[in-house]
Amino acid sequence: MSDKANSCKVVLLGESGVGKTCIISRYVNNTYDEKSETTNGASYASKVIDLEQYKQSLRFDIWDTAGQEKYRSLTKFFYKDAAIAILVYDITRRDSFEEVRKYWYEQLKTCGEKNIVIGLAGNKCDMFDKEAVTEEEARSFANEIGAQFQLTSAFKNLGIEDLFRMVGCKYLDPNFQDKINDETKEEKKNITLENNTSQKKKKDKKWC
Repeated sequence: MSDKANSCKVVLLGESGVGKTCIISRYVNNTYDEKSETTNGASYASKVIDLEQYKQSLRFDIWDTAGQEKYRSLTKFFYKDAAIAILVYDITRRDSFEEVRKYWYEQLKTCGEKNIVIGLAGNKCDMFDKEAVTEEEARSFANEIGAQFQLTSAFKNLGIEDLFRMVGCKYLDPNFQDKINDETKEEKKNITLENNTSQKKKKDKKWC
């Protein structure tokens, strides 16, 4: 196990009331506050996780973003440099899942990093009797966008450790990192070619 933990920025995205704050509180402090206040803007927490299969420790710098519409323009700033994004919906609220699909994921594609690791959390899974979004539908969407899917319950402390471990493993996966490195090299190559072409055109124009 590495003595020094690598730092990794994580953002949680989703509608207000889906349980983002409670998920973080349960994960970081193993506490649950049913009356937790609505997040205004964003809040921060951190936790170090040991991923034995990679013989590495990973420090999650976790940002809890506000889901209210009035804060959406502010939330975009927290996508910058985020290596992992976790999309959260409430399994008892169909609208929260639709907003993840139609708004939050689309914003992530537009404003987030190109190779960001995505997690999809169906929270409040202890309330299956009020389920409005099936696990099959959520898994299908996760597969479509290449996300790590996990049902969670901050109240019952279900699936949360697994959720962060899954996205952490994906982030440290050598195959995933090799893909990022290859794409970065290709982008640099294309930029170099474009610069060389641009310089050649300028020289040609000079001697016309």
